[in-house]
Amino acid sequence: MFTRTTTTFLVIALCTLPVISHAHDGKLTFAPVLKKVTPAVVNISVTATREIAENPLLNDPFFRRFFNIPDGGIPRSRQSQSVGSGVIIDAKKGHVVTNHHVVDGADEIVVTLQDRRRLQARVLGSDAATDIALLEIDNEDLTAVRLGNSASLEVGDFVAAIGNPFGLGQTVTSGIVSALGRSGLIAQGYEDFIQTDASINPGNSGGALIDMDGRLVGINTAIISPAGGNVGIGFAVPVDLMRRVLSQLIEYGEVKRGQLGVIIQDVTPDLAEALGLDAAQGAVVSQVMDDSAASKAGIEVGDVIIVIDDAAVVDGSDLRNRIGLTRAGTEVELTILREGKRLEVEATIEEAADARMQNATAAPILDGATFRNMDPAHELYGEITGVEVSSVAPGSRASRSGLRQGDVVLSVNRRAVTSLEEFKRLVEKIDGAIALHVQRGSSRMFLVIR
Repeated sequence: MFTRTTTTFLVIALCTLPVISHAHDGKLTFAPVLKKVTPAVVNISVTATREIAENPLLNDPFFRRFFNIPDGGIPRSRQSQSVGSGVIIDAKKGHVVTNHHVVDGADEIVVTLQDRRRLQARVLGSDAATDIALLEIDNEDLTAVRLGNSASLEVGDFVAAIGNPFGLGQTVTSGIVSALGRSGLIAQGYEDFIQTDASINPGNSGGALIDMDGRLVGINTAIISPAGGNVGIGFAVPVDLMRRVLSQLIEYGEVKRGQLGVIIQDVTPDLAEALGLDAAQGAVVSQVMDDSAASKAGIEVGDVIIVIDDAAVVDGSDLRNRIGLTRAGTEVELTILREGKRLEVEATIEEAADARMQNATAAPILDGATFRNMDPAHELYGEITGVEVSSVAPGSRASRSGLRQGDVVLSVNRRAVTSLEEFKRLVEKIDGAIALHVQRGSSRMFLVIR
């Protein structure tokens, strides 16, 4: 029996549910919104050539004779296939957004639309640091998703994830925004992830995270799971960050990152108290590089950067993201705190060192790969000497040869590498194949790029 109090509670509870649609005999449903959005979400099939790790025993003649292994040996590479998802963001241009890791090293990319059309795709640009890639397909009779505003999201907002989990085909799951501004998932990446409990599984990568209005608010990119399946912790790249990356991928085919020339750290409560700050917010400058944009702007060690172009700086990660995605040559206004005083300075963002290396490299054979001196955050920093691979463009010669982001180049044609400049000098002198001795994790291997 329903009492008056119970009835009142039910009315209030129903009013607090998201007003999605009143279809299907008066029941709440998300179907009308999905009918408009799902044609813009595609399945992606990738064929790639993967290097096979060489077993040292294969170099032993006795071992080869014993197991009757011919002199030709075991193939050094193999064809592999994988699946993912993508989102059509521009129907007229045939632009499809997906994850960098979905198409990394791809030899062939096939996009399957909801109506089962299969179209060949080509990579217009890709960025490993944000895990965003832009593809192009035949632009005939396509449907694009509307772009939303991820800055307006709040924890608790309802969202839906659309993708191709486990290659099963298009699937929709729903949940809420669990957290905002997550980081620490991509080594040396630019991160500001949306966390959601909408079910995201392998194959969902590159799919759409949409709000209740059917607008794209994120690109699904990662899960945390001990067993490889959904446990209610998934992540998406915010659409606002995606926009900034795409503007450069469309213009340059890559992201030309900016650099301020400072080493920073978060403002902790203890640090805020020691520096006399009102709140633990902003980024403290712990080092200023010589002849950098920061030094030219008059920034000093101990300064706390609290605002960039009228937008508050939350922490060091926030500052790094915004500077890193600002084009070189852009003038920014910084608000800093110095000894309790608020100061305004202007700085002209410079091109990042690894981008300068790529532009200056005289070896076309390495086009598509960027290098830098080892980042102090690298797990092998201080243990080995070499040059870190900061990014590898999908489909490039370096990618097809097996070079991967995070690899550390120890030597070039058996000549040891100790710095970025030395690496540059060595590769510029080589006319022909380049043999890179590479450390990846705990293993070492030779990669030949022809």
